[in-house]
Amino acid sequence: MNERVRSILAQQTTKTNKIQQLLLLGLTRREVADLVTNGNYGFVHNVYKKMLENGTLDLSESSRCRNTILSQTDYTFHHRFGVEIEAYNCPRSRLAEELENAGIRVAVERYNHDMRPHWKLTTDSSLSGNDTFELVSPILVGENGLGELETVCWVLETCAVKVNDSCGLHIHMDAADFNMNTWKNLALNYKRLEPVIDSFMPRSRRDNNRYCKSLRSISETDIMNATTLGELQEVFSNNRYYKLNLQAYPAHQTVEFRQHSGTINFMKIEKWIRFVSGMIIHAQTTGLPRNISLERLPFLSEKEKLFYKLRTKKLSR
Repeated sequence: MNERVRSILAQQTTKTNKIQQLLLLGLTRREVADLVTNGNYGFVHNVYKKMLENGTLDLSESSRCRNTILSQTDYTFHHRFGVEIEAYNCPRSRLAEELENAGIRVAVERYNHDMRPHWKLTTDSSLSGNDTFELVSPILVGENGLGELETVCWVLETCAVKVNDSCGLHIHMDAADFNMNTWKNLALNYKRLEPVIDSFMPRSRRDNNRYCKSLRSISETDIMNATTLGELQEVFSNNRYYKLNLQAYPAHQTVEFRQHSGTINFMKIEKWIRFVSGMIIHAQTTGLPRNISLERLPFLSEKEKLFYKLRTKKLSR
């Protein structure tokens, strides 16, 4: 979260005073309501209206301040994260040997949800194909973690590992420091971005996949009215099979992104990890507007936008 916003929220003052300061910084009424009044937009709008009437709110200056806040947000990738790669066409024993030879600590295990200090190769009954497996990482951190993941992808390619429509790529991102505003902003952001994300995902990962269900049926009002993570999980029917899985938090203190299609291509995996990391960092400050386009996403570089534009074009054929 931007330090100026964080400082205002920490002040021992009235809600009205906090709202006035945040509006002067350029935050929207909806964003201020999310941060200060638990989503009570009407309260914030009344403060906004009075500020306009008495001349204390200059909309042009407010817009300039807002752009300054967003431009100051640091989207540098430093997250703790984990990956689950579902694939087939290589015996687990052989893959484990090749990974060890490449300097990757790995163990072949039965199916489990336990965190390990090493990579683990397990089974997954939902996968189809010969020699199916799920490869689960330990906790990885920032750029060094991405470097280790790249080595793993090289080994997978060397072993002629394949993926099909039954395979997915699941990303866990550290959520230990999330507050309720971050959780709610993240849920809203994903819901509002879902059409954009769908456009660069294969059709098998869009609407009718039982293992990564759409957020379209989830009410924004219900998201905003949640006061605890437990209540927000209830909005998601306490179901882990949504594109955004909140049920991962109790066991692992993570949030899981389940939508990406199965792949062993490092560039695709890396770009998606950076995408969801940026989405989280943005959610720690504010939400995204409805009907936002890929071009307007503040957490993507121009090169990343081009990557996803080309993916969208390819998958629209």
